[in-house]
Amino acid sequence: MKLQNKVAVITGAGSGMGKEIAKLFAKEGAKVVLADIAEGPLHDVVDEIKQSGYTATGVVSNVAKEDDIQKMIDTAVNEFGSLDILVNNAGIMDKMTAAADVTDELWERVFAINVTGPMRAIRKALPIMIKQGHGVIINTASIGGLFGSRAGAAYTASKHAVIGLTKNVGYQYAKLGIRCNAIAPGGVETNIMADTPNLDMSALGVQTSMVGMGVNPRMGQPNEIATVALFLASDDSNFINGTVITADAGWTAY
Repeated sequence: MKLQNKVAVITGAGSGMGKEIAKLFAKEGAKVVLADIAEGPLHDVVDEIKQSGYTATGVVSNVAKEDDIQKMIDTAVNEFGSLDILVNNAGIMDKMTAAADVTDELWERVFAINVTGPMRAIRKALPIMIKQGHGVIINTASIGGLFGSRAGAAYTASKHAVIGLTKNVGYQYAKLGIRCNAIAPGGVETNIMADTPNLDMSALGVQTSMVGMGVNPRMGQPNEIATVALFLASDDSNFINGTVITADAGWTAY
């Protein structure tokens, strides 16, 4: 039980990687607060965790809204007494849109969910973690945040920003007992590509962004990312801080 009696908030927990992280954390002893914008799937995951004999509660949350960020963190503290682990997992893609075709609306939506949401959650969590003298923050980045063309311009820029935020928070709060790391998944089978019918199919859209798929050894499964998150959340990674763990089957090693 690597997370016995820990309290964890996980965003984007209604499906994919967030769902598997929530289930694994609960199995390892954590009391989990699941946050997701999709109410039905969120409650299904909460029920699944409870039926397995573990502790969970759900908060319908849009991470682009400050009030919802406040609510999900307050739920953890009010119901379980603390916040030990924050997993900023919620995120969206950008339809592989090239820079010349990025609209203000698309740019602002991607950044609101992928960057501003995690920043606000971290901002809300830090005073709690500082007061108790410990805390772990895990951000879901992407190999798109390490390289230039694994997605469109907005998503690529947003995940670079997440990595910069991770490094900054990890270093600045290290002496206060707080660690902040990121996971950079490669291709993982989730529903993040739900907007596939609306992808930018131009030569500078999907055709350029996806050219590297031919050297991808394989797609990953959400539970394979969850085990990395468990490692980062647990004491097994006490000396790891302000960095990014790439989980991509070796894709970026080529």
